[in-house]
Amino acid sequence: MTIQTHTPADVPAKNTQAATPASALDKTAQDVTVQDKGKDGRGATTVADGVVAKIAGIAIQEIPGVHALGGGAARAIGNLREKVGQKDLTQGVSVEVGQTQVAVDVTLVVEYPHPLQQVADNARDAVYTAIEDLVGMEVTEVNITITDIHVPSEDSEADDATREPRVA
Repeated sequence: MTIQTHTPADVPAKNTQAATPASALDKTAQDVTVQDKGKDGRGATTVADGVVAKIAGIAIQEIPGVHALGGGAARAIGNLREKVGQKDLTQGVSVEVGQTQVAVDVTLVVEYPHPLQQVADNARDAVYTAIEDLVGMEVTEVNITITDIHVPSEDSEADDATREPRVA
């Protein structure tokens, strides 16, 4: 869980910057902006690890070529949850959240014949964008593990009944 604290001491630093002459403001403004980014002295914001994992999971599921998140056991449990009407959006996503940075590990199954590296790169980009835009934290790394490839003919048992036998 991450806690971003903002104290009233942060507010005077912003107010004193406005009184600084424009010639001295160039370097000082850059330094103060980086140090005071998001601080307004009105309280603290806490973002739970599960929220960050859910945002990453939602972002990844929208990528073409991603069939499912998680390994074999997680997918089996996920299928049971979906039948009951509950979908786990954090399945296959693990996050480590610090004060200002996030590291993400993702396990996924790719649909055949999508290029594995391209799907992984697209998923990585989606996670970076979603977390940085929605949570406002820096993503240090996104590690992707591809555990399986989904071949559509493997799951369609109905097709087996209509398919002609290969041998007579």
